[in-house]
Amino acid sequence: MATPTGADSAANWRKLSNRAPISAWTRHGRTADADRFSYTIQPVIPFELNETWNVISRSIVPVYIDAESPIVGGSDTNGMGDILQSVFFSPKAPTANGWIWGAGPVLALPTGDDGLTTDKFSLGPTAVALKQVSGWTIGALANHLWSVSGDDDRSDVNATFLQPFVTYTTKTQTTLGLNTESSYDWEAKEWTVPINVTVSQLVKVGKQPISFQVGYRNYVDAPTGGPDWGLRFQVTLLFPSS
Repeated sequence: MATPTGADSAANWRKLSNRAPISAWTRHGRTADADRFSYTIQPVIPFELNETWNVISRSIVPVYIDAESPIVGGSDTNGMGDILQSVFFSPKAPTANGWIWGAGPVLALPTGDDGLTTDKFSLGPTAVALKQVSGWTIGALANHLWSVSGDDDRSDVNATFLQPFVTYTTKTQTTLGLNTESSYDWEAKEWTVPINVTVSQLVKVGKQPISFQVGYRNYVDAPTGGPDWGLRFQVTLLFPSS
């Protein structure tokens, strides 16, 4: 079963050799004074590099709708956010101990609308590693971004993203997941730490495999004015490679 978010797409890394997931999800985040809905399209596309290596492209394209200002009288924000593009070079075969891994560059492109962009072009390294045993998948995905160009009046980007995860898939293709999508802003010296609990189910509509997922997140740490909790609904289409 292949599902789309960081942990879920990583948990199905091996299956990307013959399937290309395209996913879209919505998130609802709630602070003490505002709601925010975001919709994300995330294509994950594998390419064969040679007999032993694959190249896997992973894009995250966020769109924000009805993003209320937490400040009384502030302007609500709608529009597209910055695109995050990762490229992983991954061996086709796992290691002798059964680990599957990939590593490569990550780019943050300042494509966002006003109020939804860093106005910085950022890049850095990214990597993922996981192991699958008897329905269980454990692993982690990480990246780090440094800004290298952009608006000098905006704050520099120097941020670490960490996503340890564990999932369990039943014989009926139901997957239970637990992960955190934590980030640390080295400029502001602030953590954002959501804990995510998800349930997904793989079904077939005709000949098309589709995964449906619901999830809840609770923020155990966040900057002042950051979200307290959130909900996720996610749909993933899987396409066998030719």
